[in-house]
Amino acid sequence: MFLPTLVSLFFISSATVQASPCVAFDANWNLLAFNLNGKDWNAGTQDTWSSSTAATDITASNRPPFDAANTTCYLSQYANAIYAINADSKNPSSLYIYDAAAKSWSMQAVNAGSFDYTSFGAILDHDTNVFYALSQGNLFSLDMGLLNAANSTPLSWTNDEQVPYPSNYVPVMALAQNHIHFLDVPNVPAGSADIFVIHYSYFQPQSQAYPLPDGSAFPTTYGHVASFFQADNTVQQEFAFIPADSSATYVVNVETNTTQALAAPTTKDSKATYFAGVTALVQLTSNGTVSYLPYLEGNTSTNIAATWATVSNLAAAAPPSSSSSSSSSGSSSNTSSSHSTTSPSTTASGAALGASVQYSVFITCVLCFAAFVV
Repeated sequence: MFLPTLVSLFFISSATVQASPCVAFDANWNLLAFNLNGKDWNAGTQDTWSSSTAATDITASNRPPFDAANTTCYLSQYANAIYAINADSKNPSSLYIYDAAAKSWSMQAVNAGSFDYTSFGAILDHDTNVFYALSQGNLFSLDMGLLNAANSTPLSWTNDEQVPYPSNYVPVMALAQNHIHFLDVPNVPAGSADIFVIHYSYFQPQSQAYPLPDGSAFPTTYGHVASFFQADNTVQQEFAFIPADSSATYVVNVETNTTQALAAPTTKDSKATYFAGVTALVQLTSNGTVSYLPYLEGNTSTNIAATWATVSNLAAAAPPSSSSSSSSSGSSSNTSSSHSTTSPSTTASGAALGASVQYSVFITCVLCFAAFVV
């Protein structure tokens, strides 16, 4: 009797270790949170986030288990679909599609080829709906067509070209104006980015500077990025950059080649992930807290005065864990247009991951001891 009890408890314990949630907007700017406390939620539009009424449960059948490390979600604005990568440990190369209009999930088969799901950075291009990813020193692409549901034909990652970066470069990739902006590139000055022009498959020979009004610059460091969408479904023009130490929030405008320095996240969490809509930058911390910074493109004075606030209706639906979300190490980046599965010091992420491991191990030990005594 003891052995079956121990084995079953081990599997119950193990199931809590890989909990990897993500947040995303749909094309109507409803904030969606996937796998918070094991369920999926619709927090509605920004004007409802301060409500104490719990967000709507949208947990549906055929959803991914969200049991792999570093699950990342991307919005296809044209298709009104959310694409989730690294959401299923048993099907690591598959991609899950959430049809936001139909509120349904499907799993799309993908041929990985030489693409490494454990080490990559990626963006989903707005106009082409093609993923571009840097993995193991090569730039890959994955054409999603306009899929809002899986089809029977597997998709394939294509190895397009070798990138001009050293093998130890951890990608920090942002999307704006159909260009990929590579930050924290070796030998590129602070406040500047290397640029890859998607439509011409071309690396610009010179980096582009994005100074702050006082002449200073955002730092050369690993961090998280999220591109702001446009309400009229045109290409993104701005992206947020949050250093891993959460010391500030920088918003880069690639039309004016300038940067704004805004309020730093209230919660300092290097394992936090970010997603931007049109008028808000959202943070999901490692203990499951969801917060946002209001943002209005072109309104500098309002943006400088803005402060971070909790998405209350998500907190009511899925209360964060009590574990601390502060961390000094790097982490994955789960964003509206980009993602990096690797970081300078860690690849673990997910709401309350550390707390879940400690708690589940503790419960397992206690219950196993009780079973043994009985």
